[in-house]
Amino acid sequence: MSWNDSDKEDTTIYKVVMNHEEQYSIWPDYKEIPRGWQHVGKTGPKAECLAYIKEVWTDMRPLSLRKSMEEFAKNPPPPLPPPDPNTPREKSLVDRLCEGDHPVEVGLRPERSAKLFKEAIDRDYVHVKFTQTKGGTELGFRLNRGTSDFSAADFENGKGTVHIEGCLTLDYVGVNCVADIDLSTLAGMGRLVKVETQELSVA
Repeated sequence: MSWNDSDKEDTTIYKVVMNHEEQYSIWPDYKEIPRGWQHVGKTGPKAECLAYIKEVWTDMRPLSLRKSMEEFAKNPPPPLPPPDPNTPREKSLVDRLCEGDHPVEVGLRPERSAKLFKEAIDRDYVHVKFTQTKGGTELGFRLNRGTSDFSAADFENGKGTVHIEGCLTLDYVGVNCVADIDLSTLAGMGRLVKVETQELSVA
């Protein structure tokens, strides 16, 4: 037997009921109405009760939602004040790292050693981590051998210093990462230089 056949043979008399949110439903007339619902006065066959609900229940929003929306329309919140031009905007990560020098360390895995750093340099790709940003900002970039300097480095004994530079894109901004690293600690100081700014200064 299909559901349609079952509906046709449904001879039960129903009551139209409504809850505190003014949401409608039907309930068999011979059963006690559940708590939280009340009879709205309409009783009859299922199809007749559903037609009644369709006619009277024109706004499907719960009563509490309708009231809150009406209250909002009557008393909208004040508009947000315009931004104060005297309040400095928070600088981006790129802008912060372009200002002055910052503590950095070489990013190496599984261990940090001058030997592994030399291997990364030989591959022309190194990682430098700015340690004082939130969570640490580790940047990987291809070395620019024309501007990097390894003349003061003793990789075999882990002594001396290296100067490394290389370009990358950070937060959609082209930058040059510049760092001076002490091989005994694999740490040092570094900064970013926006590529556009650097090109203008050269010109």
